[in-house]
Amino acid sequence: MRADVRSIPGERLGRVEIDEAARPVRVRPPLAERDLYLDWEGALDDAGHLRSCVACGHDRLYRSRTLPQLTPFVVMFAFAGATIGILGASTNPLVVGLLAILLVLDVGVLLLARPLLVCYRCGTVYDRLPIARYHQRWESTVAERQTEELKSTENEETAT
Repeated sequence: MRADVRSIPGERLGRVEIDEAARPVRVRPPLAERDLYLDWEGALDDAGHLRSCVACGHDRLYRSRTLPQLTPFVVMFAFAGATIGILGASTNPLVVGLLAILLVLDVGVLLLARPLLVCYRCGTVYDRLPIARYHQRWESTVAERQTEELKSTENEETAT
């Protein structure tokens, strides 16, 4: 699997390749000053799917998708195609052919979107791994609860 590792405050530490079969104890992200110790205890379920974040140990992950870098261009062309259709130029066979090609590109972009897992606490993004069905999409209530927990722990640390 590939991980875009972040610290708990959300600073990007860099991208690392992690072999979940070997379960390395530590990795060195490119932008980190020191090694990052991975927490594999209970991180994988019985089927070998990631259950919790190995970077920070948090047990709440959400499913997301990444779109190819071609997406903004396809969206721009889709708006141009819609404008052409509204202006009535879509009766030209050349324009109809170009709109069909645009439709194929648009569907292709959606099919090429890769699934990701993201940690609610640190924001580490996991890519190129099988994702279990029990991971849900991003939920605002879980994210708000996590933000409140981080603030309360920061307040406790500053009070001591």
